[in-house]
Amino acid sequence: MAKQRLFAASTVERLLPSIHAAIAILWGQIRMAQVIVTVKIMPESPDSDLKAIEETSKKQIAEFGGEVGKVEIEPIAFGLNALKLFFVMDESKGDTEPLENTLKNIEQVQSVEVTDVRRAIG
Repeated sequence: MAKQRLFAASTVERLLPSIHAAIAILWGQIRMAQVIVTVKIMPESPDSDLKAIEETSKKQIAEFGGEVGKVEIEPIAFGLNALKLFFVMDESKGDTEPLENTLKNIEQVQSVEVTDVRRAIG
């Protein structure tokens, strides 16, 4: 009988941190993680104004709840360059598809692709 009580007590002690974490999540005390998203925007032609696309994209990302940290221009072929934007957003926003659809509607944009999503550490 004493061994059964000891076993039950040790099981509860092992499960207690998980139970506390679940309760904290339910009470909203634990924030979702931040994610780093990389989006690649292909312009319609080599003559497209990448600077204008960049500025409009940054505004759209900010309205979505993201914060652009880095912008790169990636050479593709025959003078065509893609625009890569790296931004941070709260994981609780969920799917980036609404943002992708908004970015696709920017003038002179051919396509938009999220190429990477990673959880931020720290």
